[in-house]
Parts: sequence; C-alpha cells; structure tokens
Amino acid sequence: MSARKPERAPRIRRQRSVTELLTSVVLGFESIVIFLAALVIFGLKDLPPVVALVGGWSLALVMILTVLILRYRAGIVVGWVLQAVVIAAGFIQGAMFFVGIVFVAAWTFAIVAGARLERKGR
Repeated sequence: MSARKPERAPRIRRQRSVTELLTSVVLGFESIVIFLAALVIFGLKDLPPVVALVGGWSLALVMILTVLILRYRAGIVVGWVLQAVVIAAGFIQGAMFFVGIVFVAAWTFAIVAGARLERKGR
C-alpha cells in the first residue's frame, strides 16, 4: 500500500496593482542598463575596477530587490532614491545624466499612468 499525499489547494496569486506592474518593468529594464553601464565605466577606467563593477552591479541588484517591495509606499520612495542615484552617476560618466533623465521620465510615467488607470478601474 502506498500512502497518498494530501492534495494542496491551488495557490492563489496576489493581485498586483497597475502601478506596481509598471514600476517593476521600469526597474527591471533599468537594472539591465545599469549592469551594462558598470561595464562601460569599468572599460573607460572612469573608476577603479572593483568600485565600478561592484558598485554598479550592487545598484542593479538593489533595483531588482526593490521590485519586491513596490506594493508599499516605501518601495516607491526607494525607487525615487534609485533614480536620483542614477542621475548622480552622471558625475562619474556624463552619459549617465541622459540615462537617468530617461528613466526618471519612465518612472514618473509609470506612477502617474498607473494611478490614473487604478482610479478608472474602481
């Protein structure tokens, strides 16, 4: 006789808000760009190799981890801080000013459009 394992009820996923979905997409793409930007800063020798790679890749990792807390107001605040850090990276490599401005625009759009869509959905 074989013992049957009790069946589990299907796991119900939490419904994510539109703002959470849009901002997570922005942070996901931004983390990829920052990962690659760290390689560029390393290659151009704008910073010592360890600082460029560890710093840039750590920033990319923090962006990915921030996606986990976007359901809370603190997640949005951390996202804004990350946007400021990316713009500040322009002082290390001038092109990062442009990258930062583009992602601030995308981040702002994600928050504004997400809030607008959530209001219409209620």
